[in-house]
Amino acid sequence: MIKVSVMYPNGKDVTFDSDYYTNSHLPMIVNALGDALKGLELDLGIASRVPGEPAPYVAIAHLKFYDVAAFQAAFGPHAKTFAADVKNYSNVEGQLQISNLVTF
Repeated sequence: MIKVSVMYPNGKDVTFDSDYYTNSHLPMIVNALGDALKGLELDLGIASRVPGEPAPYVAIAHLKFYDVAAFQAAFGPHAKTFAADVKNYSNVEGQLQISNLVTF
């Protein structure tokens, strides 16, 4: 199992519409990816390790897939559509990381 994390960095001029992202963008992704998507979680940043400082990321979406090939096959055909929707919820692009998911 792999996890694809899309991390939206926080910063002074960053805007992020969590309502749109939660209620429009993520459902669009879920519908487009179909059965290839094995799970999805959303983290909305509220703080950092230093009291009073903002979270380093405004949001992190975690998408789970069986393997990298399944992710690429499902995501690739829709990548331009997903990217075109970013302007509707943020002024910053997400950083993508693919990880092996290790559970205990």
